[in-house]
Amino acid sequence: MIAVPGGTFTMGSERFYPEEAPLRRVSVDAFLIDRTPVTNRQFAAFVEATGHVTVAEIAPDPKDYPDMLPGMDRPGSLVFHKSAAPVDTSNPANWWRFEFGACWRQPLGPDSDIDSLDLWDHPVVQIAYGDAEAYAKWAGKDLPTEAEFEFAARGGLEGKDYAWGDELSPGGTMMANTWQGLFPFANQMLDGWERTSPVGTYAPNGYGLVDMIGNTWEWTSDWWSEKPETPKKAAGKSCCTLSNPRGGRLKDSLDPAQPGVRIGRKVLKGGSHLCAPNYCQRYRPAARHPEMIDTSTSHIGFRCVLRKPRSLPARIK
Repeated sequence: MIAVPGGTFTMGSERFYPEEAPLRRVSVDAFLIDRTPVTNRQFAAFVEATGHVTVAEIAPDPKDYPDMLPGMDRPGSLVFHKSAAPVDTSNPANWWRFEFGACWRQPLGPDSDIDSLDLWDHPVVQIAYGDAEAYAKWAGKDLPTEAEFEFAARGGLEGKDYAWGDELSPGGTMMANTWQGLFPFANQMLDGWERTSPVGTYAPNGYGLVDMIGNTWEWTSDWWSEKPETPKKAAGKSCCTLSNPRGGRLKDSLDPAQPGVRIGRKVLKGGSHLCAPNYCQRYRPAARHPEMIDTSTSHIGFRCVLRKPRSLPARIK
């Protein structure tokens, strides 16, 4: 893990997507955070020690999904499939497919496995929120809040679009594992990777952290809210700051487009290898995305934090 000194920063963005606004001043206390996302090798050690069975390995209960189609009550998970030609990018069903048998051991479906694909040092994927939470508890850690993740991802830079500055690929250098070309059918693979990459393939940020941007989305502990919490202006004061915000409420995180599904959504951060200039420009610290806690996919992973350890420096004002 790497020590991140606490401090105050400008969270959010008003240049990309509405759910990232408004800009707000936020302070976080010092904490430790995993240098890399949790890898398949690390997750395998957890499973061996605990016998944990992931959500993707358990058949869903039709009672929880009133609109479930017949025959879908089998274990599996969502896998990305590149389209053969341009498609309507407003419909994710054009590239996501539910694969029976897909899980962290077989991230692309039953005909794949992390050993034959040499994925041991890639981020673990096909991880639902409860799986990430169980790992963190086993490791004596926690999952980061949205504010902690964004503060760490910025690496000490203030007000920059990306974790390394204001240019996506400075001098033509790929700074993270993202999609180059037209999503979801033409990946030029200028970064050398079609899907995930080994952790640490790209240069660390200012705090020495790798893959905070791109590669895989990462779970945070915060419930989703369409409009992030903003500081309450105190009487007689010209400015104010949120201290260690902890996200929204479970009931407010429910997806209004699916009123029959009462499953909360958590905030994902960091973007993934599927983020592209023509779709989902979320390879940025301010970017955020909601995900139901029961969902696992081939592009979602996680890392852990440890708060208030004795060895951390005091907050830097």
